[in-house]
Amino acid sequence: MTRARLDKLFTVLIAGVLAGLALAVAALPAALVFGIGFSALAAPYSELPNTLRTPPTPQRSNLYANDGTTLITSFYQEDRVDVPLAEVAPVMRQAIIAAEDTRFHEHRGVDLRGVVRAFAVNQRDGTTRQGASTLTMQYVRNVLSNDPRLSERQRAAASELTTARKIQEMRYALAVERELSKDEILTRYLNIAYFGAGAYGVAAASRRYFSKPPAELTLAEAALLAGLVRSPHTDDPINGDADAALARRAYVLDRLVESGQVPAEAAALAEAEQLKLRPSQTPNDCTAVPAEHNDWGFFCDWFTRWWNAQPAFGATVDERQLTLRRGGFSIVSSLDPAVQRATTEQVRRIYPVDDRRAAPTAVVQPGTGRVLAMAVNRNYGVTANPAGQKNHPNTVNQLVAGGGAIEGYQAGSTFKLFTMLAALEAGLPLSTEFDAPARIVTEYSVTEATASCDGYWCPRNASASMDGRHTMWTAFGESVNTYFAWLTERVGADRVVEMAERLGIVFRSEDDARLARHGAREWGPFTLGVSATTPLDLAGAYAAVAAEGSWCAPLPVVSIADAAGRPVAAAQPNCRQAVDVDVARAAADAARCPVGDQSMYRECDRGTAEGLHRQLGRPVAGKTGSSDGYATETVVAFTPQLAVASIAANPDDPGDAVGQRVQRQLVEAVGEVLSFALRDEPVRDFVPPSEATAFQLTGARAGN
Repeated sequence: MTRARLDKLFTVLIAGVLAGLALAVAALPAALVFGIGFSALAAPYSELPNTLRTPPTPQRSNLYANDGTTLITSFYQEDRVDVPLAEVAPVMRQAIIAAEDTRFHEHRGVDLRGVVRAFAVNQRDGTTRQGASTLTMQYVRNVLSNDPRLSERQRAAASELTTARKIQEMRYALAVERELSKDEILTRYLNIAYFGAGAYGVAAASRRYFSKPPAELTLAEAALLAGLVRSPHTDDPINGDADAALARRAYVLDRLVESGQVPAEAAALAEAEQLKLRPSQTPNDCTAVPAEHNDWGFFCDWFTRWWNAQPAFGATVDERQLTLRRGGFSIVSSLDPAVQRATTEQVRRIYPVDDRRAAPTAVVQPGTGRVLAMAVNRNYGVTANPAGQKNHPNTVNQLVAGGGAIEGYQAGSTFKLFTMLAALEAGLPLSTEFDAPARIVTEYSVTEATASCDGYWCPRNASASMDGRHTMWTAFGESVNTYFAWLTERVGADRVVEMAERLGIVFRSEDDARLARHGAREWGPFTLGVSATTPLDLAGAYAAVAAEGSWCAPLPVVSIADAAGRPVAAAQPNCRQAVDVDVARAAADAARCPVGDQSMYRECDRGTAEGLHRQLGRPVAGKTGSSDGYATETVVAFTPQLAVASIAANPDDPGDAVGQRVQRQLVEAVGEVLSFALRDEPVRDFVPPSEATAFQLTGARAGN
């Protein structure tokens, strides 16, 4: 027989004998000790499972603002974050060994001397006063009982008091000690142990009880934490028995003195200290954002919706949520706290928090799709509202990005952008002229009485001053309805709808989705923004024009790193060239007209928000929109660096008209947000379109 086989057999025999003794320690019948596990002894030696090589300990994921340090909130099932041994105070390392396994550095995973001692003490006293599990064996038990890849039954079996389980635990402990150094085992144990009060691992425990990192723990604090591991559910000094926690602290201090690691005088001083807890609770989920930054909750909510839609994190929403709450991700979001604060201030100047009307607003970065701010005049929370008030003053409904019960709001003439883009893509130039009448009867049949002439859609202009000859520049600037109704007929309503979808407009309403799929050719009124949308979708669409035709899916993150610090690809912008560069440049050129700027070809005349350019003092483009009866008012503005969209509406009652007057407030608010957000950014101008796109009728230009 070879030496290796002898060693393996010897190891198995020791494991079997020690298992019997350990069970005796646990006060099992003596007959079991002597009749233990002979079939198990004959079994082949178990190799170390991958679970123990790389323990899948659940760790909390942290969501930060775009500075990478300001915590928005955390997501976890178990409050845990792994730390290296170098970031744990030496006295904490000493205390946990003193409390749980004084011979840790002397045995090889199973402590025969400790088992014999525990057996003798427990037999003498007739109770289970001393345990025989080494720190390594406890580590094995913790890993197996917390392995998310195992079933609940398998995890429960990992901590059952059975002969087979104890033999397996000892075998694994012996194998672990052959694979890992003592420091590696100690590090893993400190990161997996439960310390009570919802804190898993020494880092979370240090924060939970003392609001400090584990590197700063004092002797008294370290001894208290080490003492909790034995009975964390009952000795927890926050929710349980503080006297028991202090008694265990004294026990640990005595063991530190006995082992010669701490002078008796220092231990006596630590034992005399009053219990000085500074508890803090790690926030969990979006309702736990800092109270002073309650408005961050809407961004956080949208982030979780985004995460739930990413296949990279799992095949189902449940799997993706489990990944978030157990994966230990460090997530740097795109939320800019300063821009968020400025946007919230502007929104609340329009409507206070308890107003039934709202002004949801989104700020998006062209070229990346990253969202810098999402603001609305509401409290993010689950607190009940007064009777009859569905979404004010408190709500967790996503009023800015839509979803759930929120389908969106009509954005009026801001949708004329999609008609203009479709026309430019079809080869019509910006100079395309039409003598726009006060009212036009179109070829589109409608059933509603509003804007109907013998069953055909016949919109009219908002003012007689708009009647007459127009180009795309002047018609977009003055928002001439009949011009865009005529232009829709020329290019086809279905192409206008397709353009909107291409630029990220989502049809959340069942009626809108049905029309888009089965009635787009007849959906002429679409050009006037009769479909529900959201500020986030709208800001993203206009941001694509600002980025010269590159549409980017709205993105809430700058970077994501997994628990090992490796970057996650899902954080990268998801962009595509949605429209031809020159087409986008032409649309941006015309979009300068509504906001008081001047096109590159000096073709702008009047605009619906002329004060915006003066207010901002840099090149800017945008559009305003009003729905029928001024039920909603919308303002979108953009520069090459930023796009902002704001919609005034009553989310609970579409028929509650906000009125025309609020549009001026929206324009000023959007201007203030842009001005603040761009305060440190260089002034950039738009690139002019080619003369062909501006003035010449051509063939169709390439789209996406």
